[in-house]
This record gives sequence, structure tokens and C-alpha cells, in this order.
Amino acid sequence: MIKNIIFDFGGVLIGWSPKNVFRHVFEDQSKMNWFLENVCTMEWNEAQDGGRTIKEAEEVLIDQHPTWEKEIKTYYSRWHEMLTGPIYGTVLILQELERKAAHRLFGLTNWSAELFPYAKKHYHFLNGFEGILVSGEEHLKKPDPAIYQRMLDKFDLQSEDCLFIDDNLRNIQAAEKFGWQVIHFSSPSQLRDELSTRFNIEV
Repeated sequence: MIKNIIFDFGGVLIGWSPKNVFRHVFEDQSKMNWFLENVCTMEWNEAQDGGRTIKEAEEVLIDQHPTWEKEIKTYYSRWHEMLTGPIYGTVLILQELERKAAHRLFGLTNWSAELFPYAKKHYHFLNGFEGILVSGEEHLKKPDPAIYQRMLDKFDLQSEDCLFIDDNLRNIQAAEKFGWQVIHFSSPSQLRDELSTRFNIEV
């Protein structure tokens, strides 16, 4: 029986895209794509989600790519512009789950510890969670099984009682292997349908 519903944030409740910033930095889209695929990569960004400081991240990358120093520093100086706003359909589902109060609601997010306070301040619906585990604060990140165990330990949860919602397939697969029920998020309508048809949770 599902007692706990655990939400990922980026791509599920909040939109995020580096291109939201760098399309205004580069006139040439192909050059922008090359920069994001070869300099400020997702792998580089995810290391901050695992606890590396932004200062260290910038220093490491500038040492590797000194000619791109200005653009590298732009990444985090304008990071808040990469947030494209709430994914309203999912926010409505979250708020309905809060109103019904039939499940405990938690967040599990890969997010830099330095940057998450901005999201918490500006996206007030995040305050509705009973608890949130932020990867950067734990120096662990999805899909490492240790972060799922940390979630259980921190909030006194049992695997068989947990339903996890994430847009990243590797995170979903790891959680499912760990013993959680999962929904691989693609859209608010798909989430609403799967909650109803698979788990008998009406929202």
C-alpha cells in the first residue's frame, strides 16, 4: 500500500533549461549546443548536485577551457534564469494530494546545496512537503542507491510504502531496483492517469 509519495523537482514540478540563458549568449545555435555538450556539460553540472562547490566547479572548468572563462562564469551567475517556472499541471496534482492528506509527501531532488535555497524561496509550493532531501546537502545524488537509503533513514520510511515520481529514467530504474514503486514522469496528464489507473490515487 502506498503511504508515501516522493517527487523529483526539476522536470517534474519546475522547468529547467540552460538554453534559456545561452540562447541569449550565443548568436549561433550550433555554437551554443557545442558549448553545452563539450564545456558546461550535464556531467559537470551534476557534480555540483553531488556536493561540489560552484567555486571549485568553475575553477576546474576554466583551467580546462580558459578561452571560455566568461561563458563558464555566466552559467551560475545567471543560473536562476534557467528555471523556466512551475510545471503547473504537476503543481495542481501536488496541491490536490496535500488537500486530501491521504499520503505523506516528500521531495528527493538532485540539486546543488548552494542553489536550492533560491528555489525554496521562489517556488512556495515546495513548502508543502513534509520533508525534502537535497542531493548536494547529502553529498549523494540519484541514481546512487545510497541516496534512496538515506531517504528512508532520514524520514523513517519503508521501501514498500513509497511511490517515486521522476522524469529521469536512470533514477526511476534505480529506485525500482531499490524496491520502490515508480512513475516515469512525462507529463502532468500522464502522471494523473498513472496515479489513478495503477495506484488507485484520484487527483
